[in-house]
Amino acid sequence: MPNINDNRRHEISSTSIHHRYKLRTHLNDKLIDTLNRNSRPNDVKLMILKDEFDPLSLQSNNKDIKCEQEHKSIKQLERNDLLRVINDFYRHDDVKKLATDRGLDLQLFKNAYVSFRKFLIQSTVLPVDFQIVLNDIICGAGIVTDMFPFFLRHAQQMFPHLICMDDLKKISDLRNSADWYPDVRALRRKIIFHAGPTNSGKTYHALQRFMNSESGIYCGPLKLLASEVFHKTNAAGTKCDLVTGEERRFGDSDGKAANHIACTVEMTNLNTVYDVAVIDEIQMIRDPQRGWAWTRALLGIQAKEIHLCGEICTRELIEGLTVISDDELEIREYQRLTKLNYLDRAVETFDNVKPGDCLVCFNKNDIFHVTRELEKRGREVAVIYGSLPPGTKLLQAQRFNDPNDLCKIMVATDAIGMGLNLSIKRVIFYSLSKPQLNEQGEKEKNYVTTSQALQIAGRAGRFATAFPDGEVTTFRHDDSSVLKDIIHRQVETIKRAGLHPTAEQIEMFAYYLPKHSLSNLMETFINLSQLDNNLFFMCNIENMKFLADMIEHVPLPIRVRYVFSCAPINKNMTFVCSMYLKYARQFSLNEPVTFDWLSKHVDWPLKTPNTIANLVHLEEVFDCFDLYLWLSSRFSQMFPDKELVQSIQSELDQIIHTSIRKITKLAHQVDHLQDAKDNIVKNSRLSSLC
Repeated sequence: MPNINDNRRHEISSTSIHHRYKLRTHLNDKLIDTLNRNSRPNDVKLMILKDEFDPLSLQSNNKDIKCEQEHKSIKQLERNDLLRVINDFYRHDDVKKLATDRGLDLQLFKNAYVSFRKFLIQSTVLPVDFQIVLNDIICGAGIVTDMFPFFLRHAQQMFPHLICMDDLKKISDLRNSADWYPDVRALRRKIIFHAGPTNSGKTYHALQRFMNSESGIYCGPLKLLASEVFHKTNAAGTKCDLVTGEERRFGDSDGKAANHIACTVEMTNLNTVYDVAVIDEIQMIRDPQRGWAWTRALLGIQAKEIHLCGEICTRELIEGLTVISDDELEIREYQRLTKLNYLDRAVETFDNVKPGDCLVCFNKNDIFHVTRELEKRGREVAVIYGSLPPGTKLLQAQRFNDPNDLCKIMVATDAIGMGLNLSIKRVIFYSLSKPQLNEQGEKEKNYVTTSQALQIAGRAGRFATAFPDGEVTTFRHDDSSVLKDIIHRQVETIKRAGLHPTAEQIEMFAYYLPKHSLSNLMETFINLSQLDNNLFFMCNIENMKFLADMIEHVPLPIRVRYVFSCAPINKNMTFVCSMYLKYARQFSLNEPVTFDWLSKHVDWPLKTPNTIANLVHLEEVFDCFDLYLWLSSRFSQMFPDKELVQSIQSELDQIIHTSIRKITKLAHQVDHLQDAKDNIVKNSRLSSLC
């Protein structure tokens, strides 16, 4: 049986085929050559992958006389033929390979194809050069891959980053992270890893070297830890400054910068050369949100001698990182200084809670419930949880540690795991389930990990305190065997360190993609980034994207927008987020955020809370002050009243501390309000019946 394509091919003269082949080849080569050039993208805004795309009109050049004549000789394309060709195009392996080579992953390819198909089917007149190619494919004189340059042009209008893909890939290539710090690579650093559990003395030895050096920097995970080192170092006779995201305090009363600095790890200065650096809690290099800060400090700090303090499970990663950084590594292992006993019997009732006990909960509701139950039994209770101000945490810890204070029991979250020295005899896990964020930023509720359980349990007993030996148990009987199972598991080895796009990298992306939002720039960076997956992972940036989207409509320079998006606030705190937006609007209007403006918007002075909800609101206001101070450290002219805000923040800290001591009263107030509401509802129902 004769081939239909052969018959149709004979309908076209060989001269006509030859002419169209030359024209098609010329057009395709010209188009591909144009697309290969690095150029600024079209002013087309990047679409989010999940969005639906409108078809884009591809305009032809009708000034080409030869093309016009050729177009007149081509028969109208049949719909069925067109559908067959574009379906074959989508299924063709070579097309998918070409798309991958041009930066189109499977999802982008699918989205671009759907839009391209819609464009072809709905167009009444196609560009002349494209119609020539389609006719040749239908007639058998061409192949489906001949359509690719036109498909690519369509895809690039949808995704402008494809045009400058090579440049963007170079910017987001993070495979040689150690080379970002050439000055450091010129040094031959010695890294000493102090590895051991809680209460093993590992940090003590590192800090002794820090205090006795000519110059040094301590990098800690919390303001509390940095503040503790600041006070200890100055008390030991070595002048030391404190640097956190919200403040800088000088060890010298004259305000002269000291040779020693205690800072939070995100504030690590990479431009100064130190004799000694201490990076504490190095295992947090795996943290899905903050791990990048430990990676940056480890690879980029200019110090002749670096002391790392943390868990032994980080050893393999540290060894790998020192290979690429070409640093000398020494590992010193430590054992716990005092005994730690895991009890077989659970507590089971609040009546069995004893002085020196710390009940560990993993949410606020449990904190308030446990505190109420203990206070009902006449016990004085110290309370510590994550969102409390640092000053309140310290005062609560002091109450618990003070042998002359009646407060002998603590109720806390895992915030006690680091940053506070506590005289705990027995740690009681009230529960073992903890909400956690995975590397994708998704919240999961699972049992605490072995590493987390060991760190919390390790707070029981402390060398040179009233309770040198510690005990660990659970509140519920059913959890006892679960805890034993958790602590006897092998601690998971930390194999990868976090990375994060820098402001400079995002600015370069913005140059190539000027119409993109900051959130889209970050998302595009993550999608294009290349990592050494054996050593690194990309930190989760969902919180940054959330904050960036919140102020997207506010006109701000890209660098300022990036800084605002790095603000350390909880996106679940509605009031804090509303103040964040107001700060950004004031900044965009070039109106300084003054003390009077701030007082008005937070209704200062604030009243002592009479319910737990009011207490939580005060905690959010405290975070608003923290945010002001954080922004003031970066934009001092726009947030000029730093000292005044620090003053009222201290007042608020004291109000919150006083309120924490009356949680039962606050909770009872809620019960009374609920009873009153129930009575009103009951009376209204009775009235309606009458």
